[in-house]
Amino acid sequence: MAETPLLQRLEGLDARFEEIGTLITDPAVISDMKRYAKLSKEYKDLEELLNAANRYRRMLKGIDDAKEILETETDSDMRELAKEELDANTAALPQIEEEIKFLLIPQDPEDARNAVLEIRGGTGGDEAALFAGDLFRMYSKYCEAKGWKLEVSSASEGSAGGFKEIVCSVTGDNVYGTLKYESGVHRVQRVPATETQGRVHTSAASVAVLPEAEPFDVEINEGEIKWDTFRSGGAGGQNVNKVESGVRLRYMWKNPNTGVTEEILIECTETRDQPKNKERALSRLRTFIYDKEHQKYIDEIASRRKTLVSTGDRSAKIRTYNYPQGRITDHRIGYTIYNLAAFMDGDIQDCIDHLIVAENAEKLKESEI
Repeated sequence: MAETPLLQRLEGLDARFEEIGTLITDPAVISDMKRYAKLSKEYKDLEELLNAANRYRRMLKGIDDAKEILETETDSDMRELAKEELDANTAALPQIEEEIKFLLIPQDPEDARNAVLEIRGGTGGDEAALFAGDLFRMYSKYCEAKGWKLEVSSASEGSAGGFKEIVCSVTGDNVYGTLKYESGVHRVQRVPATETQGRVHTSAASVAVLPEAEPFDVEINEGEIKWDTFRSGGAGGQNVNKVESGVRLRYMWKNPNTGVTEEILIECTETRDQPKNKERALSRLRTFIYDKEHQKYIDEIASRRKTLVSTGDRSAKIRTYNYPQGRITDHRIGYTIYNLAAFMDGDIQDCIDHLIVAENAEKLKESEI
């Protein structure tokens, strides 16, 4: 079997796979949760890559064996079987090669994490808040279809409906790696419910998707957190009005990127259980600090890949929802479809798939595999 450039790239991975397999059973590694999680993720990724590599090697050997039979065998039946195997393996080879190339691309270590989803109404007043509410419904439907769990941490309703701001946690498989493409400014063109003359208005809402931090990702001195409790507002009956279940935390934190100490203020009114709200407020604090500390990393990625689909730039206009024409346009990749109703009902996977393909194509070009 000839040693192809792709096989050369795979050299040494078997040894690394066995090494990690030994490490993740070491009690010293298991006790270090941060290292254990990192090694477990690498083990899983290498296992997938090596499984593909083994299929690739079997295909190459099958091609070599079939060619040898065709060169030396005189039996017509044997030659026919060899010809069939040669054609099948030759046809399948490009697909497995592409699979391995994509698996060799360094993955964003954040992709496997859960996510915090923040939606805020932008320019456009009441209409922007209504659109933020529509986006929240769209993502809720999408998460439901994916089997993910979405929980609202805090929300500020608009005067005419929708949300001025809503913050949610999303848990499931590869959540951040999928939803990160939604970060940015979403623009809507439609006739608002408050418009009496039928004129089309343009409004916007911003979406931020942050990788959720694990407790061991950031160091927080919980003794320095100042807690307040308050009665939750809104619907919920007598319990909401009489019990101080809402929590508010204040934490002074020094930003390592700027050296500036800033106050972080987080509220959580998600449940009627004060301890649960405290736990979720702490989770949001960890995620906020983790996001800030990793902004430098995100900026470096963006500067290296100027056309990258998911730069983390939350001020960039990424998508337009045109209601009169029933059109969705994603400006990053020139993706346009005319199924707005289905899209707003959570059918957004095709758009995300196109974004993933576009980003992987860029990464593949950069890595020169």
